[in-house]
This record gives sequence, C-alpha cells and structure tokens, in this order.
Amino acid sequence: MIIKFILKCSEPGSLHFSISHNPVMLIKSSMETSAPSEDEELENIKKDEKVQRALIENANTANKESTSTLKKEAPLLGITAIVFLIGGALYFLLRWKRLPISSLYVPLAQKIMLAVIFITLVLMATRVLKKIVNRKIADKTTVFNFNRVADLFAGIFILAIFLSLLFANWYAAMVSFGIVSLILGFALQNPITSFFGWLYILIRKPYEIGDRIRIGNVFGDVINISYMDTTLWEFKGDYLSGDHPSGRTIRFANSKVFSEYVYNYSWPLFPFIWNELSLYISYKSDFKFTSDTIKRIAEAEIGEAMIRRVNRFKRILADTPVDELDVTEYPSVILTAHANTWVGVIVRYLVEPKNSGRVKKKLFDVVMEELKKHPEKVIFPNTNMQ
Repeated sequence: MIIKFILKCSEPGSLHFSISHNPVMLIKSSMETSAPSEDEELENIKKDEKVQRALIENANTANKESTSTLKKEAPLLGITAIVFLIGGALYFLLRWKRLPISSLYVPLAQKIMLAVIFITLVLMATRVLKKIVNRKIADKTTVFNFNRVADLFAGIFILAIFLSLLFANWYAAMVSFGIVSLILGFALQNPITSFFGWLYILIRKPYEIGDRIRIGNVFGDVINISYMDTTLWEFKGDYLSGDHPSGRTIRFANSKVFSEYVYNYSWPLFPFIWNELSLYISYKSDFKFTSDTIKRIAEAEIGEAMIRRVNRFKRILADTPVDELDVTEYPSVILTAHANTWVGVIVRYLVEPKNSGRVKKKLFDVVMEELKKHPEKVIFPNTNMQ
C-alpha cells in the first residue's frame, strides 16, 4: 500500500498532517513528471538533421545561412575579380602595344595573361562548387569524394590551359581541345550523364540511403548510391502484390533522375503516407453502424501514439507551404457506389511507409472479425445474393 503524507499549515505556528491512500494520484504524478511533453517531443524531432535540412529547403522565410556564406566568400570573390581585371587590362595593353615590351615577346605574354585569367576562373568555380556541396551534404565521406572529383576536373582544365601555351596558335589549340572533348563526350555520354546525376542526387537530394522510393516502374529502399548507379532493395516486384521485400536488388543508372519521376515515400517533414483498405457490403447493411465500427477499430489499431506523432509533424509543417493543405491524423471511412449493386467501404488512414503492409493486414483481420459478429447489420457479398 502506498501512503502519501501531506503537510498543511492552516494558521501561523500550527501544523497538520494528513494521510492519503490513493496510489493512482502518485502514479499519475510520476508519469507526468517523467514523460516528455509534446513541446519537448517536437523539439527532438526538429533536432533531426534531415528534418532541419528539409525545413531550410521548404521554409517560407529567406535562408540567413546563404547570406553569411556570401559574406565569408566576399574577400575571395573580390581578389578573383581584381586578378581577372588586372589580367584583362594587361592583355589588352599588350595587344595595343602600350607596354614597354619587345614585340617578339608580346604573343607569349598575351597567352600567359589569358592562362592566368582562365586558371583563376577555374579555381574560383571549383571553390564555389565545393562550398555549395559542403553546405548541402552532411556525410563527410561523400563530401571528401566529391572534393577529390572536383579537384581532378579542375586539374584537367588547368592542364589543358597549360598545354595550349605550347601551341603557336591559340585558336588551333582550342579547336583541337574542343574536337577531342566532343569525341570523348559522345563515347562516354551515359557515364558522364550518370556522374552528373550523382552530383544532382548529392546536392538536391531527391532521395538518400534508407529512403523508400519509386523511380519509373521500380520500387525499393535505397541501400547504396555510387558515382554511376543507385542500388535498391526491391519491394513488391513481379511475384508480390503487397508492400513486402521481394529479396532482389535493383541497380539503375543515376542518369534516370533526369528522365524519370522520382516518388519519395520518406519525406523528413512528414514521414507518412495515406493508405486505404477496401471492402464491400450490401445496400441493406447499416451504413452508420459499419462506418462507426470501422473507424473505431482503425483508431484503436493505429494507436494514440501514432496519432500524436502525426500531430507533431503537422505542427512542423506549419513552417512550410504544405500548411495550406488538409492533413487529418485520424482515420476516415468513405462509402462509394459500386457497379455490381454493392456499396464500397474505403478506410483511409496514415501509416509509416515501411509498415503499410503489416498494418493493412492486421487492420483487415480485426475489422472483418468484428463485422462478422453482426450479420444482421453488416451483409457481405456472396453467391446467393445479387
């Protein structure tokens, strides 16, 4: 038995003790102090890295981070602009013969100035691209790999600029380089497009590892993203009708993101999907009883915890344009007319994508078991009725 002592002071100098034998009050008080509040749960969700990134991308207000980044890069941009202007001025001064240099060395000096200008632009573009990727991508391994690739391409461009100095004719050098690039571009069209698809996936993030997606006619969970292709752990497939893994892996080129629609079921700001369960009853059934019973069962099976989670994410969506849409956390029941003189009953509810198959099966079993207990109110189709 739990005994609660209460100390009261009704008058100055007088003390009174009372004893309470109510354990429920103690347990309730303990649960209220130990269980996190809704505001604390909401803050914990907002601390998630994916949620923070999605909020930034979908916020209605301007992103202050880009302004601070621009301020940090302003000195470097200024230096690059100064080098570019100085190089351009020296190039034209050499061309107009305004500098005290022998005409024998003017063509070489002009090439050097052009090389300085182009190399400065290449280095600046590489730095800016790295800054953008480093800000968009949190995975340090991916950032490191991208930086290596960016440095490789920058080195190739700088090498091409230096090699062009060896040619007597700058125009001939550029034409030769252009022809070689054109040939390589046609020969490596698909790999190059897939590589740029990888860059698009890293920066724009149409999907990440662990997301459940559909691209084209393929469904699956993303398990790997490489330079050239993406690997999925397939669900559904040729031999399954439900949301269950098929046991197969699927690889597709990253270039698919440019030509196919990407359906992502794992948006961090709202990691749920609407699912439906359908069944048919007779026109002679009690529609109100059927609807109320199914809705009560659906709310019980989905659980109050799930409804609270959806409600928390609804509050997060208030900072995005999706706040204008109707997001209902409770299940709904819809009755529709069917061509075969039966009434279609549709149960619509929110569920986590990877649990949709399990929840749907359990919900169907419980609903059918309960409705069959009332054959006088719920009449199902059979071969003897039309």
